[in-house]
Amino acid sequence: MTLLGLAWYWWLVIVIALAVLIPVKLKFMRWWGKRQREKKKEQQEKWGDEE
Repeated sequence: MTLLGLAWYWWLVIVIALAVLIPVKLKFMRWWGKRQREKKKEQQEKWGDEE
């Protein structure tokens, strides 16, 4: 059985890969956003209220 030219086990591999990669990407994006906010806050504290 094939769907779009791929055997069923390749679809299983793709589904498993997505099930693992999507949560990892979300966790990374949250971590990256938090890191950027901390860097921005640190930069503002470093220079005070000169802006």
